[in-house]
Amino acid sequence: MITRSISPTQPPRWATLLAEGVRDPSELLALLGLDAAQAPYPIDARSPFPLRVPHGFVDRMRRGDWHDPLLRQVLPLAREATPQAGFGLDPVGDGPSRRPGGILHKYHGRALMILTGACAIHCRYCFRRHFPYAEAHAARSRWLEALDYLHADPSIEEVILSGGDPLSLPDEKLAELTCALAEIPHLKRIRVHTRLPIVLPERVGASASSWLENRRFQWVVVVHSNHAQELDESVAEALLHMRHFGAVMLNQAVLLAGVNDTAAAQIALSERLFEAGVLPYYLHLLDRTQGTAHFEVEETRARQLMGEVAARLPGYLVPRLARETPSAPAKQVLAAC
Repeated sequence: MITRSISPTQPPRWATLLAEGVRDPSELLALLGLDAAQAPYPIDARSPFPLRVPHGFVDRMRRGDWHDPLLRQVLPLAREATPQAGFGLDPVGDGPSRRPGGILHKYHGRALMILTGACAIHCRYCFRRHFPYAEAHAARSRWLEALDYLHADPSIEEVILSGGDPLSLPDEKLAELTCALAEIPHLKRIRVHTRLPIVLPERVGASASSWLENRRFQWVVVVHSNHAQELDESVAEALLHMRHFGAVMLNQAVLLAGVNDTAAAQIALSERLFEAGVLPYYLHLLDRTQGTAHFEVEETRARQLMGEVAARLPGYLVPRLARETPSAPAKQVLAAC
């Protein structure tokens, strides 16, 4: 009997699943039993912001339903190419806040590191869909610039790891960065912004969380889920695993027309998150990025919606409705009506 050894360089299963994600709208529609000729809206198979979605996320979509809330988040539409007044390429002012080595420094006391432009999923409403990742991310060769910047500013107590999605990087690279950050004495907290545990829960496991064990820091993990349908048992297990490593678990969502713009959808999301050990944190109004206008929910309606949610949930399950405005000293929290 011949046995085969596994190469130490063989990629982990999550990386293989990431690489094998669906990238062709025709394939996605076929998996869902949908006929492109019957689409209620024109599809753009050649979008410069191409489709990307893991098979596991597709499995959570309802077959035969053009209005499935998960499908609506990822399917490229022709209307995205139509310019809309008031929608731009940098709606939150990332450009003016760029610093050396992939650093974005907007707010007092914290700085964000763009670690990569890669994501497991291309969300059609993404506010960084036009971001120049090729020239502004903290790849390994540029970490020195970022670390020097952080060393030089003792007012920075928190570093936010973002992207793209930082968990699309190998654990070894994340561990190396964490160790380097631990050498900066004034840093107290590391916050990780990620959608990977939601769309590709296989990414989270015992070895995949080893870098979270660095007790030098207080850890905050902010995941991104927009709808309770995203949170199946595999996702719940991944979220609970990260919580067991001592990280504070929060969720931020985006209010999206046709996806989660009802009180029932918001309540179900908050309750499902809490079952998995995650607290609702922010519900963002849409960042007005070119190509995303069809997702916008008008502010008055958003305030009314959150008033309905607040009337039916305990306060700790009600996310803060917020808007990010360029040059503002902080996100603007909006009161419910």
